[in-house]
Amino acid sequence: MSGNGTSPPLLAVSNIEVIYDHVILVLKGVSLRVPEGGIVALLGANGAGKSTTLKAISGLLRTERGEVTKGTIELRGRSIERRNPSEIVGQGVVQVMEGRHVFEHLTVEENLLTGGYTQRNGEVLKRHLDLVYTYFPRLTQRRTTKAGYISGGEQQMLAIGRALMARPRLMLLDEPSMGLAPMLVAEIFEIVSRLNRDEKVAVLLAEQNATVALKYAQHGYVMETGRIVLDGDARTISDNEDIKEFYLGLTGVGQRKSYRDVKHYRRRKRWLS
Repeated sequence: MSGNGTSPPLLAVSNIEVIYDHVILVLKGVSLRVPEGGIVALLGANGAGKSTTLKAISGLLRTERGEVTKGTIELRGRSIERRNPSEIVGQGVVQVMEGRHVFEHLTVEENLLTGGYTQRNGEVLKRHLDLVYTYFPRLTQRRTTKAGYISGGEQQMLAIGRALMARPRLMLLDEPSMGLAPMLVAEIFEIVSRLNRDEKVAVLLAEQNATVALKYAQHGYVMETGRIVLDGDARTISDNEDIKEFYLGLTGVGQRKSYRDVKHYRRRKRWLS
């Protein structure tokens, strides 16, 4: 797969197939790359297969009776598709689930500490906690508040902060903008961008909000019905009129347009400069 440079990728997903309950084919020949220290967007409508792709990488498929039946998933050249989720976390890959899954009965700080469960050294754990509070100062103010009583935006920050407690090299973010006001979305994406830049955390970002995702990503893949149908650098995807109409739902004058009305859609063409 071209488009992400010539150096070996941090993550290489190659031609994977995913089946649920031994019969339901969900992903069909999905391939993508995430470079060291990069941000890659995985775009598509609800039900396109984005969440399943992330769960295949993180090992969480098995909790939902799913399995990777073909293809490979490699982290720094080593196969991880048969490993369990805790092993994959130990290798530096952490998923932030769609829907802000926090432990509502625990305080903000208790939630964060659950993310550092692999760390036995108390001093190191405290440093990780301080790092999270540095990036998410709102959480500092809420540290003793039960997570069920903080706002949706703060819960999303908490979910990302909890993942950061494991000091991942790759963070899998599933629909972080869902249900949030635009200003909060911008704030969260700016923090993710800082984490990427300053902490060298690579990000694979599954998003329906293509406009905001492509603003921060360097490369994008577009999914449709379990397949990757387009990929290219983020700027080219953003600027291409056909892709704007089909995937971003905008005509050249900014009006909404039905996907089926687009005439120039070309499957699996790479819009690379």
